[in-house]
Amino acid sequence: MAVRTQEDLATLSELDEKSLLESLSNRFQQNHIYTYIGDILVAINPFKYLPLYEKTVSEKYKCHEKGDLPPHIFAVADRAYQSMLGRLATGPRNQCIVISGESGAGKTESTKLLLRQIMELCKANSQLEQQILQVNPLLEAFGNAQTVMNDNSSRFGKYIQLRFQNSSVKSAKINEYLLEKSRVVHQDEGERNFHIFYCMLAGISAEDKEMYGLLDPDMYRYINGKYGSPEMVNKWSTKYNEVCNAMDMVGFEEQEQVDMKTILAGILSLGNIKFEPQETGILKATEQSNGWLKAAAGQFGVQEEELVKCLVCTTSVTRGESIKRNHSQQQAEDARDSIAKVAYGRVFGWIVSKINELLAPNVDLNEEHQEIGILDIFGFENFAVNRYEQLCINLANEQLQYFFNHHIFLMEQKEYKEEGITWETITFKDNKPILDLFLAKPFGIFSLLDEQSAFPKATDTNFVDKLNSNFKGKPHFEIVRSHNPMFTVVHYAGKVQYNASGFLEKNRDTIPANIRGLFINSVTPLLSVLFAATISRTGTLMPQHRAKLSQAVEDNFNSTRKQSVGAQFKHSLAVLMEKMFAANPHFIRCIKPNASKQPDLLDSKVVMDQLRYNGLLETIRIRRDGFSWRPSFEEFAQRYRILLIKPDIPLNKERSQKVNSTPDTVLETDLQGIMQSCLCILNNTDLKDWKCGSTRFFFKYWHQEQLAKCIDRLGKAATVIQKMYRGFCCKKKYVALVAEMKLRREQEMRQLKQEQEEEEKRRQLEIEQLEMEQENQSPPTAPVPFPRKRKPQPRPRSIPAETLQPRLLPPVPRPRSKLLEATPFDNDLENGTVLHMNAQEEAEAKQRWNKRCNTIRWFKETQARKVVRNGAFPNWFHGMITRRQAEDLMTDKPLGCFLIRVSESREGYTLTFRGVDRCRHYMIEMQTNGKYVILGEARAHPSLLDLIEYHKKVGIIPFLELLTVPCGQRSNVEPDYEELKNLMLIPSSLAAEEDSEPSEHSGSDPVHLLKLFVPLDQNQTMERQVPPVLKRIFEKKLKTEAKESQRNCSEDHEESSNRRHFPRLYPSIRLAMREIQQVQQHFSECPKD
Repeated sequence: MAVRTQEDLATLSELDEKSLLESLSNRFQQNHIYTYIGDILVAINPFKYLPLYEKTVSEKYKCHEKGDLPPHIFAVADRAYQSMLGRLATGPRNQCIVISGESGAGKTESTKLLLRQIMELCKANSQLEQQILQVNPLLEAFGNAQTVMNDNSSRFGKYIQLRFQNSSVKSAKINEYLLEKSRVVHQDEGERNFHIFYCMLAGISAEDKEMYGLLDPDMYRYINGKYGSPEMVNKWSTKYNEVCNAMDMVGFEEQEQVDMKTILAGILSLGNIKFEPQETGILKATEQSNGWLKAAAGQFGVQEEELVKCLVCTTSVTRGESIKRNHSQQQAEDARDSIAKVAYGRVFGWIVSKINELLAPNVDLNEEHQEIGILDIFGFENFAVNRYEQLCINLANEQLQYFFNHHIFLMEQKEYKEEGITWETITFKDNKPILDLFLAKPFGIFSLLDEQSAFPKATDTNFVDKLNSNFKGKPHFEIVRSHNPMFTVVHYAGKVQYNASGFLEKNRDTIPANIRGLFINSVTPLLSVLFAATISRTGTLMPQHRAKLSQAVEDNFNSTRKQSVGAQFKHSLAVLMEKMFAANPHFIRCIKPNASKQPDLLDSKVVMDQLRYNGLLETIRIRRDGFSWRPSFEEFAQRYRILLIKPDIPLNKERSQKVNSTPDTVLETDLQGIMQSCLCILNNTDLKDWKCGSTRFFFKYWHQEQLAKCIDRLGKAATVIQKMYRGFCCKKKYVALVAEMKLRREQEMRQLKQEQEEEEKRRQLEIEQLEMEQENQSPPTAPVPFPRKRKPQPRPRSIPAETLQPRLLPPVPRPRSKLLEATPFDNDLENGTVLHMNAQEEAEAKQRWNKRCNTIRWFKETQARKVVRNGAFPNWFHGMITRRQAEDLMTDKPLGCFLIRVSESREGYTLTFRGVDRCRHYMIEMQTNGKYVILGEARAHPSLLDLIEYHKKVGIIPFLELLTVPCGQRSNVEPDYEELKNLMLIPSSLAAEEDSEPSEHSGSDPVHLLKLFVPLDQNQTMERQVPPVLKRIFEKKLKTEAKESQRNCSEDHEESSNRRHFPRLYPSIRLAMREIQQVQQHFSECPKD
């Protein structure tokens, strides 16, 4: 009982703040960071690694019972997954997991763990699962940054939708909310820019830095000199490699990645441009900034003159007349920063949009999918200076708190009253008035902000004055007396003072008028796509892949873009809440133990404040005394009718209406009949402490698992019955088949015996006739030969190949080595012919043959030149051989020996590996971006050779065994198998001539390329039927073509190996970098003179 009290706070005997804090503190000191409040999980951030997430732990929480294992986040993932499939109390229904808590409480890490466990639960050997797991590290690099409260703080919100069909994940979608773009150009003390900038500067090689136009990190103003120690640089470098691998895994093209990194480098260069006035008063870039201006123009793929024109002036067209307005220095700097923010925001939006496109392969919208949503949104923030971003972030947290209160308190207690359940009302802190303060129309904070943003001459001070006049005296709003525009909002988590400086500009989110047209016509395709895209009502990017737009189209910029940032954010929150209210929620409340991010330290005051404003004390009370599961009579009866012993009792309204024909009594009789069925079901169980209302039952949170056990017990019994019945049917079919084969064999033996007897009789008759002739003693005559039965035919010059083909015999399973795992024999029949095939078997054989032909065509058209090295196949490549042939080759090979073969049924490869106790086969998938991935691995490779070299150092999951030596061909003259024998550049008839010539590949068992997968008999027939003169001409021509093809293959391989993707204006970028370095060197030497 003591253990139960520690693990579930709803079972505490004394319920007050002191006992609650003491229980959490004791568990935290024992490294038990997870605690239940009924079906709600409380997670305390340990700020250190704990061995709670190993593979063995993950396996324990698959389809587990809650009381058998301690609280864990894997248990929440399992409950959501099982509920989605309809295996728990409710039928199949969409689920959502809401992770809440303040910044630094561990929400992002919790999201990763949930995703990992859900992918383990639905594991279907699909590469999509690994791609989904790579999304989080990718979005972290572009959307997370270090703040005062958290080293890896999410500066955006995301809602991950996982769509399932038949228990397997079929697609995923990311919804992103409110990226903090202002961080690109400004960071407060103790904070950093987005992670990706530091990753690029630390991880990109010196050669690639020159290509992208990146210099020393200390030179960039947007980095603000906060680069870090050598240990931190190594961390950033490792993170950069992970990000690049994640982009390869998800499916980003190489050129897309190059263009994206070039744009990010252009953002950094743009931040170093400074302005000074000329004699005419028009601004220009300073002498020190000219190099940065050229670099930014080259990186953005635009003309230098056009870029500087957009920075120093604004051109508008009024009544056909062009009006040019020069910028002040402050306006020019604002325009520069605005371009940087918008460019980064659109890059981030494009990444999310591209991920959604790549994670939804071949999704049929007409098919019904179940869904699990995971919400990982920015936590509540209260900094020394709180700006527009903190206002939006805290509004989102208010909305989540209201969602929690609505499900846990409002909806539950309302149903108690409606159903007549005796209940003592539990009071809680309702934050609905705070939401009205923000969202009410027309006098909410965001409505007034949009109103002021519509006036060009309105200021932030005007906006704060509006707030003070409208909300004076409101309990959740306080007026601040200050020279700066400031106001205070009393949130559910405490008071937050906001500095309104920049509110109007950030809400408008304007960019220079000419910038969009300039970037649409950029020679960098990605930048053109980003600025040609439209913006949805929720503020997300919707790319449109089309050519450059005309000036007329540029002027008609989509009207949705005119929405303010606040309006977009409100709409996105409304859409999010609509999705969550339609799903069954699971709550995880993350707690931050201390403000200094130290492990093994729990600050009682910090934790108690979070417990209070989260309302956990009231949550414990309602989970202890309340009824969290409240199904209607009909829902309960339909779900648990398998537990009903009497089948004649009505289960639904339809059945009861057949009995009762009077309209006035139908409803009452329906409810009585269904309730009677439900009570019969409950009488067959041992449930206690449940209550019955007027239209529904009220159950405790643990009743779901008890009923699930009952159904599981019957399910196991049904499985045993099915097993026995299917075994009986299979045995019956087997006995009938054996009897049929025995009968057929007896008939064949009887027929054979009859033929032998007839032959014996014929011979005996001939002997008797001969003896009779000898007895007659007739005069001797010359022997006369017996007449031939068939007139001899002239022998043809060439025998058709068809007559030489051996008779087809049924496949015979060969004995297998004990070293190999026993599998059904897979001997292929020639030409795909199978004896005694019915129509279905013929169709299947034809389908297999078509798949094989398609794979051959795929290899010929897309892969052959990638695999060939210097005109020859490497000795680890064995063409299209069967699994049996590959295992036979591995019988006497050493541990770690391997080969790669082409799959017969899909477009891909198979890696066959000699393991400790058996041969292992790993599927190799080729992704849409040309990368190779072993199914189940989390790393993409540019080539098969790179994949082999990598796994010679890193073991293959799950056995972590290393590749050692390749399994070469048995013969040095020509390959062992037909599929490689016909992949020769030089035919065997010419091999003798080539042996006398020196060969540069004489040491590596070369397998040459002539024709791809041509049937062997075709070449033999051709050689037999061609006359000798034509044959010599053909061989001479073939030899010439072979040498030319070999030279082309070598050139193609050398070109592909040396081919790199570059920015479009790489020469301009390189010249600009040299100019910057020269200017820096000049100015650094000036003080010495």
